[in-house]
Amino acid sequence: MMSLRSKALALVEVLLRVPPLFVVDEFLKASLGVPLSTGEEVPMLSSVSVDGEILENDSVYYDAHFYNAFIYLLVKFAICCLGCLSALCIFVLYTKHLIIVYLYLMSIGLVFISYWTNVSAIKQIQTLLDADSAHHSTSILEDLLNLNIRNLLDLEGPGILVIQNLAIQFLLAILFRNVHLGPRQPKIQKFLPMSFMAPSFFAMIPLPPNLLHHSPAFSTLLPLFLVKYVLWSSSYDVAQVIYAGYQHGRLFISHNGLSALVETEWMRLNVPCVLRVFWVMRVAEHAILLLMESYDEVADEGLKVSTLIAVQSLASLAKSLLVTGCETITAVLGMTSVISFFCHYIGNFFQWILLTEEEEDKSIGTVSAILFYILALQTGLTSLNPEKRFIRLCRNFCLLFTALLHFLHNIVNPMLMSLSASRNPSTHRHVRALGVCAFLIMFPITLLVYLWSQHSISTWLLAVSAFSVEVIVKVVVSLMIYSLFLIDANRNTFWEQLDDYVYYIRAFGNTIEFCFGIFLFFNGAWILLFESGGAIRAVMMCIHAYFNIWCEARAGWSVFMKRRTAVNKINSLREASADQLHRLDDVCAICYQEMHSAKITRCNHFFHGMCLRKWLYVQDRCPLCHDILYRLDNKENSEAGNEENSNNQNLLLEEEPDQADLLLNEGVR
Repeated sequence: MMSLRSKALALVEVLLRVPPLFVVDEFLKASLGVPLSTGEEVPMLSSVSVDGEILENDSVYYDAHFYNAFIYLLVKFAICCLGCLSALCIFVLYTKHLIIVYLYLMSIGLVFISYWTNVSAIKQIQTLLDADSAHHSTSILEDLLNLNIRNLLDLEGPGILVIQNLAIQFLLAILFRNVHLGPRQPKIQKFLPMSFMAPSFFAMIPLPPNLLHHSPAFSTLLPLFLVKYVLWSSSYDVAQVIYAGYQHGRLFISHNGLSALVETEWMRLNVPCVLRVFWVMRVAEHAILLLMESYDEVADEGLKVSTLIAVQSLASLAKSLLVTGCETITAVLGMTSVISFFCHYIGNFFQWILLTEEEEDKSIGTVSAILFYILALQTGLTSLNPEKRFIRLCRNFCLLFTALLHFLHNIVNPMLMSLSASRNPSTHRHVRALGVCAFLIMFPITLLVYLWSQHSISTWLLAVSAFSVEVIVKVVVSLMIYSLFLIDANRNTFWEQLDDYVYYIRAFGNTIEFCFGIFLFFNGAWILLFESGGAIRAVMMCIHAYFNIWCEARAGWSVFMKRRTAVNKINSLREASADQLHRLDDVCAICYQEMHSAKITRCNHFFHGMCLRKWLYVQDRCPLCHDILYRLDNKENSEAGNEENSNNQNLLLEEEPDQADLLLNEGVR
């Protein structure tokens, strides 16, 4: 467990990395300086009047105008890209360097705040002095020397402004003196407050207006000199840090690879937590602005503040926050991190229900984040207008929920197989697993009923329906196999047909999934060609076609052919008679169960036909004497057959891992 101090330091480090993301987000809001739609059009006149003369088709004028506009956009785009790159460089800095950067930026900010505060105060003081020159013949300094407290503390007089500005500048000077990174010589440190407060002192004495007007600029000379000195003196150190970072990354990649570097930096920067904090702060900022706007509208209409809820309903507020929460790439990343956080705890909740703590099942948050981000990029979420963006976001959430159901099935399916195959007597574990299966069936059905009753048929609705029906089929297949294993666990004799039943059920489920994969491919092709195309969607369709269609079809056909070959080999062996089994009075050497029927190998060993078939998936040699079980007439064919069997050593585990475990553990039970 982390101590409170460690948690506080981790939170501070996360907060230090949030501002660069806001900078990048602001540049992305402005589309990196490139206008998405031109608000002003260049006038394309057929003639231009100059001194009463008409110049037909003045192409030189328009060419110059177009060239200037292009250069302006190019420079603006370059500045925005440079700003984004600088913010990202600051984001990846180590904490000690990040603190130095923030101290330097803070010192610059204090100088400019001091300057604008002095400018504003001097303007107001000059205005009041000019207005009151006819009534007051004394200056602020004379009032101070004469202890004329009434004039000095007059709320509408210049004296109170001078006192306020002195207090503000003194506070700014103290802050600057503690955060600036320049030389900290005692004389300079003592002179800094005087430099900040100099315009206020000048305002006390009668000086020419021009001198008083430029006094704020002169007061910033010393702090600006310190700031620039730090910049120039640290340039070599900055270059050295950048080069050291480059060397570290290059050496790390050469030794461990690029993926290891990305993973290490991802953990060091704590990117998911930073993105979550950024998104929450961004949404909170927008929520405060919306509430302030609603409050102003209510105040303008003269209504009570209690009617704020009636004016700005919670639903419309949530809708607005969701729409603005995914308007840029950085905002989508932040929302992805938040969704990953919630999905992670949803997975933990179902793990708690199932009483399992498998580490592989904890990746549900990562998988959900990747899926949501791919959906956002694939559907062009950030480029849509607010209304369409909200609709698309809701549809992406529906697709994400259905994918989450598939992931939950991947958690509960091994649990069901384990409970049924191991004859676990714990009833509450069976009830928990079956309860999750009931949820995985009822929730998709409820979702489908609602969607088909509220929406017209569309490609999106067909995709959600396909995913939902697919998860229902997968759960039903798991329950059927679970039931067969329970029946087998309560039998007193060996159930030789169990393997065939399990194979047929799984083949049915895999066939349904394969058909849905083909359907989703054609559905995506229709979207790509006629609705919303894009390179990302095309790439995802290619990935889907290769992994979910081609690889699955090839693996299924390979399993079918090898299974059929094993069946043919088993059928070629002799069947043991009842008299032979009675005289043998032994158990199968593979599963250690009594033999009511058996196959006789060429080396005169007796095994269950089903057990021997599964053994043939692994190798062609007898489990007892290691002789060849199935001999071919041709020696070359025999060598080819042995090579084929050696290339498929793990077929048993690939096809039916649960039944394999059942057979291998029968002797222990």
